[in-house]
Amino acid sequence: MKVLVTGASGLLGGEVARLLVRQGHDVTTFQRRPSGVDGATDFRGSITDEKALAEAVDGVEGIIHLAAKVSFTGRAAEFEQVNVEGTRNLLRCARAAGVRDVVFVSSPSVANSGAAISGLGAEPADPERAHGDYSRTKGDAELLALAADAPEFRVAAVRPHVVWGPGDTQLVERVLDRASRGRLPLLDAGAALIDTTYVDNAAAAIVAALHRMDHIHGRALVVTNGEPRPVGELLAGICAAGGVAAPSWSVPGPVARAAGAVVEKLWTLAGREEEPPMTRFLAEQLSTAHWFDQRETRQLLDWTPAVSLDEGLARLAEHYRLG
Repeated sequence: MKVLVTGASGLLGGEVARLLVRQGHDVTTFQRRPSGVDGATDFRGSITDEKALAEAVDGVEGIIHLAAKVSFTGRAAEFEQVNVEGTRNLLRCARAAGVRDVVFVSSPSVANSGAAISGLGAEPADPERAHGDYSRTKGDAELLALAADAPEFRVAAVRPHVVWGPGDTQLVERVLDRASRGRLPLLDAGAALIDTTYVDNAAAAIVAALHRMDHIHGRALVVTNGEPRPVGELLAGICAAGGVAAPSWSVPGPVARAAGAVVEKLWTLAGREEEPPMTRFLAEQLSTAHWFDQRETRQLLDWTPAVSLDEGLARLAEHYRLG
């Protein structure tokens, strides 16, 4: 199959593209900087550029769409332009080019209003109740993508949850940086039970979705390792792998959520580009349970995670040991 992967310069997008290459597909990647994926053909551009997209999708049979603006803060208009309008552009170009299948890579946060999640599946996206511009616009984009599903243009959404692994700058590097400076608290003693997804497993599930469109088009599926752990235990494991001391001080969850909301607003008003030390969404993620029932996902995708959390942490430790 000739497959286009958008956002392949990121951790997950790059692993998806490499897996497709290993499987023997003809892979094209589309992003603003080189993907670094051996065996793939790079197209450089933004998903906000419809002309560039039209060139990238020419002759493509399947698309895996990961390109997005991912951040805790930033201008709302930028999230809207990239995440919603960029997805709209991609769908329009894909239909015009005769693409058969599109896998939209989403996030469980599109259906999370901040309450604890314990054993649910993929609830409908609810942008109006989602917290933060990233979650809201990804929710809008997911609804837009699934609404385009048709027998001749099949669309599915896959929501990998908290993806991490060697080379991860979104979670792992931030945890290690803040822990090394003593600026990473545990919220409510790190007791909240959460699911995460090792990057190889997330990539394998996304590629499986492309192969299982007969079974899943028109639907959203949450993907995780299916191994809920207390968040404090997970953070300690990441810190041990990176050779820094684990966080040992605790802050009440409600205090962190209130402080995060204030910090987030001040950061945005000041126009600061770097990520703030705390946001409301981050505080919610660290202080509330969020784990998911994976039985339906595994059945529909005919997939199970190949890398356990403990094996993933061992691989992370080896990554830092080798430098």
